[in-house]
Amino acid sequence: MSRNVQSMWLLSSAVLLAGAGAVVMQLASFSGNTKLSGVLFGIATGMGIAAILRRLMPEDCDAAPPALRKRYTREVIIAMLAYAVLLVVSILLLKQVDGAPLRALIALLPVPPIVLVLRAMIRYIRDVDELQQRIELEAVSFATAFVSLVYLTGGFLQSAKVIDVPSNAAMIWVFPLVCLAYGLAKAVVARRYN
Repeated sequence: MSRNVQSMWLLSSAVLLAGAGAVVMQLASFSGNTKLSGVLFGIATGMGIAAILRRLMPEDCDAAPPALRKRYTREVIIAMLAYAVLLVVSILLLKQVDGAPLRALIALLPVPPIVLVLRAMIRYIRDVDELQQRIELEAVSFATAFVSLVYLTGGFLQSAKVIDVPSNAAMIWVFPLVCLAYGLAKAVVARRYN
């Protein structure tokens, strides 16, 4: 599949998912289930961002062999689908369960799929050539530094009582922000090596 066809397919899928997420969000808001609608909207938004990032990447941004890219894509897609399902299950079960130990176990249901995503990323970086490793590691470094700076700034503003961000929201958004910053940084870093 050519890059343009792949990009168009991804962008079309993202638009359809965003539309479906918006419809589900609207329907769910009538039933009062705003957390679930937020999750679905977040998934659709994430797909849209992924499509945009894919479009920004230079043509030869990824020099990994096709078999390695295929393995990585398969592992990440399966893990992210498991994450989405377990997140929804976790949110729904938490409404019905009492008792701290069981609630903790249910709340942590979505974590193992994220561990699998991180494992896939590490395997991918380990198995690519040196130039691609450099691109990936520079992008990860820039993303981590940027998100750390954002959170440090937010912490100072929170301490000064200028903003008030709930800690659970702040903690949950660390990983998605690192992923978004990584995608943007990779687009910039890869262009530098072209």
